[in-house]
Amino acid sequence: MEPNNLPPARTSQPPLAYADTSFLESDAARPLRILAEYLEPLERFKTAGVHATIVFFGSARLRPDGPLGRYYADARALAAGVTRWSASLPPHTHHYVVCSGGGGGIMEAANRGAAEAGGKTVGLNISLPREQHPNAYLSDELTFEFHYFFMRKLWFAHLARALIAFPGGFGTLDELTEILTLAQTRKLAREIPVILYGPAYWNEIIDFDALSRHGVIDAEDLALFEFADRPEEALAILQRRLVPEAREQPGFAHSRLRGRSEPRR
Repeated sequence: MEPNNLPPARTSQPPLAYADTSFLESDAARPLRILAEYLEPLERFKTAGVHATIVFFGSARLRPDGPLGRYYADARALAAGVTRWSASLPPHTHHYVVCSGGGGGIMEAANRGAAEAGGKTVGLNISLPREQHPNAYLSDELTFEFHYFFMRKLWFAHLARALIAFPGGFGTLDELTEILTLAQTRKLAREIPVILYGPAYWNEIIDFDALSRHGVIDAEDLALFEFADRPEEALAILQRRLVPEAREQPGFAHSRLRGRSEPRR
């Protein structure tokens, strides 16, 4: 080729694959996005020193002045009580951090109570068309935004030492039954106490005894949860069920391998 027929010199470099936004947002890169929703929270929890959470579930639609408004006040008071109790535990043990889905309603009440008691508070927010926006009471370094519901639910379970389910709708039922199923099938290497807050509500929308009577769950599965109707009652259950334990980095809820007594790490 004659010198005057050489192609023009390249003036730009193609982006690196991990810096190529069009690729990262493509269908082909979905596994990378899923992995990012595991690794990024993992690093942030380690940096913030969060080892164990008390998870609050409940409706985003519930308002302090609405028909179920007393549950907002109760969630706020209970989260404050959990935070003050946690602060009193020995320094070498887990300090429990209040965690919610990060939105409004019961989630806001829980984060608000924890923040008012001087504690850190976690919000695992999910990108939705309506209703779900991070509330004003979350710790900045512990405010997360998820695209994938299943990754968000993984982080609810991963650090949970207990779950408190306040009245809620489909989302609350989904998250509650996820934890109960993991407990029932012994997929978790540790017990996670489950408290159903507001027995009048829960016994109206779910006939737990009927599930046992029809044989779709065992009678002993009804012991996987307890009821509470006052903040001090729920706090007493937590204090009775949660034995202070040495810190881990972080304290994951490991799953069990079939045929082995040791959990999968």
